[in-house]
Amino acid sequence: MEQENKAKPTHKRSLIKSSVNAISEIGKLPPQAIDLEEAVLGAMLLEKNAVNDAIDILQPESFYKAEHQKIFSAILELFASSESIDILSVSEKLRKKGELQFVGGPGFIAQLTNRIASAAHIEYHARLISEKFILRSLIEVSSDVIKNAYDETQDVFNVLNEAEEGLFKIAEGNLKKSYSKVNDLVQEAMEEIEKASLNTDGVSGVPSGFTDLDRLTSGWQKSDMIVLAARPGMGKTAFVLSMAKNTAVQFGQGVAVFSLEMSSVQLVKRLMAMETGISSEKLRKGFTSQADWDQLHSRINALAEAPIFIDDTPALSIFELRAKCRRMKMQHDIQLVIIDYLQLMTAGSKGGNREQEISTISRSIKEIAKELSIPIIALSQLSRSVETRGGDKRPMLSDLRESGAIEQDADMVMFIYRPEYYGLVEDENGMPTEGIGEIIVAKHRNGSLDSVRLRFIKQLTKFDNLDSFDADDHSSGFSPNKEFEQSSDTITLGSKMNDENDFLTNTNEEVPF
Repeated sequence: MEQENKAKPTHKRSLIKSSVNAISEIGKLPPQAIDLEEAVLGAMLLEKNAVNDAIDILQPESFYKAEHQKIFSAILELFASSESIDILSVSEKLRKKGELQFVGGPGFIAQLTNRIASAAHIEYHARLISEKFILRSLIEVSSDVIKNAYDETQDVFNVLNEAEEGLFKIAEGNLKKSYSKVNDLVQEAMEEIEKASLNTDGVSGVPSGFTDLDRLTSGWQKSDMIVLAARPGMGKTAFVLSMAKNTAVQFGQGVAVFSLEMSSVQLVKRLMAMETGISSEKLRKGFTSQADWDQLHSRINALAEAPIFIDDTPALSIFELRAKCRRMKMQHDIQLVIIDYLQLMTAGSKGGNREQEISTISRSIKEIAKELSIPIIALSQLSRSVETRGGDKRPMLSDLRESGAIEQDADMVMFIYRPEYYGLVEDENGMPTEGIGEIIVAKHRNGSLDSVRLRFIKQLTKFDNLDSFDADDHSSGFSPNKEFEQSSDTITLGSKMNDENDFLTNTNEEVPF
């Protein structure tokens, strides 16, 4: 007997071991919570308010069992049409769709309400179901990544891009932001107002370094999408590079520049010309003068240390942009993103015409700005209608190329206008236009519309404040005073977007340069 009793535990252990081996041979079960799924469905059949608590958290795919997915879809359809939700209405909806027998018949739906006494904890249960779905989604994406990684015919960067895209889709579909009480928001707003009050220059956002423009915008604001549009050759890249240099060198704030048109080395040469005062032509062709070398080395250190990050990936997709912005924000705490330019980006999806693709890109840029709480400046082309129009050819919102969604999504739309580009040597007031660039704010969701005049230095492909003057600009062949030698009045141009008649103001002061 003792030998038999001793043999029994050994037999039990062998049975357990064989069962474990059998399960391991079959494979691992995906993360799931069947009991919680039945409890949540039962709670929604019991109480109307339970649907409101779960509907923002779950989607049909969140449920593991196909039968539960069908039942939840029927509940969603009833909820969307404001119909009552109970055992009878759900059963009837499934019967009309031909899915009642698939889910187990009326009996299975009825017994769901026996799984739970009340809907008191439905939100907690729904979040647990959502977490299981996220884990299953991660397993699916990871399996695809592993399979593609072993496939030597796959391009490694395509594999990486698909992996990031898959992970971001999971996050976007499941990690939804909850609502906030107005009391908490008021406190947050008060803190921002107090912080802004400490700024004597009135700039509460990211400064551009252009005094009049910062006065108008209070700096580029968090979560804003700013569109800067102009015809080719008007100076879009020159403007944003001048601004990026100001923001990074003068104020020490990180700037990310995504250049889809020019190489990173070309952009850096432009930045070097702006910072050192040596003409772009000299930097491009090279120089032998020791004075030029001394000037280059003495002034390049500040630029070399500036937190400017340049990415010149061609045909950048919106998914790549999102991933790179997230990494730069996390690693370098960038405060501003510049995209040069929007029409060269791709949506990363097949199908649809170009206008729909641009709409997707525009909407996604706004989403990235809001997600990372940073301003994004996207350059855009204008249509040829500007060239065919008579008069001074000032751009308008209707000139934005390829999609009205750009105007709709943008918090601010600005145009660059240089009259001398069109051969206009004088404005309507007889003042010289040489070396003058105008930034027209045509849309400003959180502020006023106006125009700001800047100085454009062609030799350095650089924009600067109208009242600033660096002696080194003389060496570049630019004389900022020569166009104003005949006038002793300061000329302030009002916004033509607001009032075309209110144009000139004389203050009887000399033009400060």
